[in-house]
Amino acid sequence: MTRSGPIRVAAIEVSHWHALWDAAYLHRLAALPDVRLVALHDPDAAVVARRAAEVGRPPTFTDYRKMLAETRPDFVVALGQHSRMAETAHYLLDQRQPFMMEKPMGLGANQVRAIAEKAAAGGAFVAVPLPQRYSPFVARARRMLADGRFGPLSHVYLRLNRPTSARYPAWDSPWMLDPALAGGGCLRNLGAHCFDLFLLLTGEEARVTAAQLSRRVHGQPVEDYASVLLRSAGGVLGTIEVGNTVPYDGSDGEWKLAGRDAILALHHDDTLRVITATGEETAAAPPAEPLYLTCVRDILDHWRRGAPPPTSVHDLLCAVRLIDEAYALAAAEGTRTPP
Repeated sequence: MTRSGPIRVAAIEVSHWHALWDAAYLHRLAALPDVRLVALHDPDAAVVARRAAEVGRPPTFTDYRKMLAETRPDFVVALGQHSRMAETAHYLLDQRQPFMMEKPMGLGANQVRAIAEKAAAGGAFVAVPLPQRYSPFVARARRMLADGRFGPLSHVYLRLNRPTSARYPAWDSPWMLDPALAGGGCLRNLGAHCFDLFLLLTGEEARVTAAQLSRRVHGQPVEDYASVLLRSAGGVLGTIEVGNTVPYDGSDGEWKLAGRDAILALHHDDTLRVITATGEETAAAPPAEPLYLTCVRDILDHWRRGAPPPTSVHDLLCAVRLIDEAYALAAAEGTRTPP
């Protein structure tokens, strides 16, 4: 079934930093011509009022259950503390409300699994925005994989290092520095992007073979850097690094997919390199628009035409399982002790 007319969207727990920064969901949604922001929610009345002032002053609520009952949105964007995400997701599922929820959707795989099972049983639309899937690197990698240009794959290297975790309190999300509320630090928050890409590009299940965490840079209760080693079922090796140690408002990142016949690499300055036996090709490959905008539009387009989510809670669950494995291995190796 294809739905017509503007999509009436409500947002839950907009004190989450992604409401206005990084993903900037409220700004993205407000800019889409076929979307109407009909209501915003947050337990903090002052915060939700400030968020509403940024996007045309839609009605605000401190109780999302009341918001949903009174405004009856077509679609919900759910943010919020990691420790509350699972409860919110179950309520939305029970109300048969289509929604998109920010990762990690809970404090671990057990919580995400329960959401995935309920979504599958009810045929619910539960999307997860993983915007790196829409990057020029991934598009090029998938074309090269389809054409067999890599030969047997050897390894995947993914680094996503973002600015200081001090930005979370500054952006109304101080709970991100509390492991009981956030479920961890940069590995829990950023890891889903990288683990999802490893699984997507290899097309295989994987296991974590080693992990180490550090909080030396900021000295917070949660880690600010993590490095994880993976092995796919077919033997492709993976190295994942995530962190909050960039000393300016930017990123330090690199994606690399390597095989016998080719290496594809993307550097943080959007330079794409293809290395083969015949030489090296280098080109600028900036995304055509912010990746989160592309991602949110695609999620809403899938919902509008009655298609399953392009990236779902089931995809996220596969990544969260690996995150849990990494935390367990790091704990067993004693790397979560104070520096």
